[in-house]
Amino acid sequence: MNLSHRYIGVVGCAVLACAGFALSGCSNDAVRAAVTSEKDRQKAPDFTLKDSTGATVKLSDYKGKVVLLNFWATWCGPCQIEIPWFIDFEQQLKDKNFAVLGVSMDDDGWKSVKPYLEKKKINYRIMIGTEEVSTLYGGVDSLPTTFIIDRQGRIASKHEGLVSKSDYLNEIVDLLHGKSDDQDKNAPKRSARGNLVGGFPAFLRAE
Repeated sequence: MNLSHRYIGVVGCAVLACAGFALSGCSNDAVRAAVTSEKDRQKAPDFTLKDSTGATVKLSDYKGKVVLLNFWATWCGPCQIEIPWFIDFEQQLKDKNFAVLGVSMDDDGWKSVKPYLEKKKINYRIMIGTEEVSTLYGGVDSLPTTFIIDRQGRIASKHEGLVSKSDYLNEIVDLLHGKSDDQDKNAPKRSARGNLVGGFPAFLRAE
């Protein structure tokens, strides 16, 4: 799949983001929707892909976890801004029923992706996307495109373009500590002042 023509539309925004002016997102508010209410959430389409080690990754195997599903590419400027955040999330929340999954849409597949994984020391599972998977998710025609999936395997939110680290973090924490998950003592909790407690490091909070 060739998405490079969509990159032109976000390059300027990525530059601004690096300058500190656009970390709130490259896309407009219409595509930066808040978390969908539980009754309106749709089931995330299942898929089976291979990760960089050749192991099978099946989305349905992650039911019971909150999943950040990120469609990206090595040439995508905004993706390069987000990836360190996702590395942080994976490192700090992997034992709290959370996982990051990355689906690369690079045209040359592992040829570009494997060296990139090594260079950036990406600690979450990466797969190479297909037209079939893209179609299942409504046709991924801009990058990055990120879905936040709740513990029941339903799409809670979708983001096209760059959004802030705090936007992602707030959504993840809300889902980990959702009403349906009240019995889960591992989920990070908020204090009365809104700070995260329960073993969640403060450096992940992006205001």
